[in-house]
Amino acid sequence: MSTIKDFANAISIRIVDEWDGASDFPEDANLLQEILEKLFSLHPDECLQLIGTGIVEESYFDET
Repeated sequence: MSTIKDFANAISIRIVDEWDGASDFPEDANLLQEILEKLFSLHPDECLQLIGTGIVEESYFDET
């Protein structure tokens, strides 16, 4: 069973992967990912709004 923390992590990684500066500033990308994950974990209602969107599918953690 996937938790909000699992989705917060997946969403934060997805956002950082899309950031153009991630390859030029890897330390900043790591910091951004950590901050986003923490914020999404602290605000689960907002995190839930992103599940099932183009950012992260509801089935993201389902085994195939």
